[in-house]
Amino acid sequence: MAKPKILIQLDTDSHASVFDAVVAIDAGVEKLLQYSNVKPDDVRGLVHGAMYTRGPGDLNNTAIFVGGSSVAHGEAIAAAARDTLFDPFRVSIMLDSNGANSTAAAAVLCASSHMELAGSTSVVLGATGPVGQRVCRILANAGGRVYVGSRTLERAKETILQIANANVDPERLLMLESEDNDALEAALSNSQAVFACGAAGVRLLPTIQLIRARSLRVAIDLNAVPPAGIEGIGVMDKGVERSGRYDYGALGVGGLKMKIHKASVASLFETNTRFLDCDEMLTIGKDIVARRTFAT
Repeated sequence: MAKPKILIQLDTDSHASVFDAVVAIDAGVEKLLQYSNVKPDDVRGLVHGAMYTRGPGDLNNTAIFVGGSSVAHGEAIAAAARDTLFDPFRVSIMLDSNGANSTAAAAVLCASSHMELAGSTSVVLGATGPVGQRVCRILANAGGRVYVGSRTLERAKETILQIANANVDPERLLMLESEDNDALEAALSNSQAVFACGAAGVRLLPTIQLIRARSLRVAIDLNAVPPAGIEGIGVMDKGVERSGRYDYGALGVGGLKMKIHKASVASLFETNTRFLDCDEMLTIGKDIVARRTFAT
């Protein structure tokens, strides 16, 4: 008899995410074990509990999900979990703190349905945050040039160094002081896509600047809290065409994000050796988009 699928949810917040728990159950998890306020020092004991309670042949039915609102803390937890494992006692691990990986993958895949990423130029506003950094990383690795937007050039430079440390060609990353209107309009004037990845309720791009950016093919706003990050884009917009540009709001991207999240959780139980981060979840998203395209 097959062992039940157990997901061990390691959350860095004081309360483990209900959202992540519901998605896990909808993805087919049969037993969910939740741990909150997890620190790196806690990880070894928790992971040992996952490793040694089933034989190696059954460990594909045990997996670990790392979540919480802090991506930096989540990365530390995921790294500690990965370092604890050794052959043949391995379980698969997924990192999606604050939904950063699944959201970034979904946003870029939405854009790619209207433009070629290779050779493209994009502006990422709010690029210093976890979602923004991952959007920049995906675009650059796909062969595009990316304006890394921040309120200060110093912060943009720091972010470029962080992204480059994830094996991204720094030559593809350009600093942008997004509050310098002239610099922003110059960047937008030769870009095919703009992504707003800033904090909730912060407007990053007014309508007048969006209208002037006539080369844009795609505009994506990942802010679901009023006011919109990009003025004029509705939260429900899903590929809405406006003057030759395709617009997406947070919930317009959210459908694909949820599919990627669920499919990624389900894939953890296909083997006991997976480690799902940004790039792996992007691959899963590409498969989802390809199947949907083929079906239509």
